[in-house]
Amino acid sequence: MAFFTALGYSFDPQSTTDATACIAITPTTTVMLMTQAKFRELTPRAACDTSKHAEVLFSLTCASRQEVDELAARAVAAGGTMDRPEDFGFMYTHGFTDIDGHGWGLVCVGEPPTAA
Repeated sequence: MAFFTALGYSFDPQSTTDATACIAITPTTTVMLMTQAKFRELTPRAACDTSKHAEVLFSLTCASRQEVDELAARAVAAGGTMDRPEDFGFMYTHGFTDIDGHGWGLVCVGEPPTAA
């Protein structure tokens, strides 16, 4: 939980236990993390080895390019690894991999580029 707290997120205490952690991304968006044992209780499918395979890619919208860069930098400071940013003109992205190997994409969408 310390990794996501370092990113500035809080946890919903009503949904957080010794086996689960409910990250409050926004007032209406949460992400549930769980131990491997809890995961096995909820699905017959095996969790993958995230050092070899991508299990999930989350995408979060940020209000500005600065917020994208700041969040990516906080992720690295907390132990994650950073992807390189990409600037498409109308959209700026930067990603990181958390300490459990899950991919997170940070996106800032602005006005589309004008036609030449």
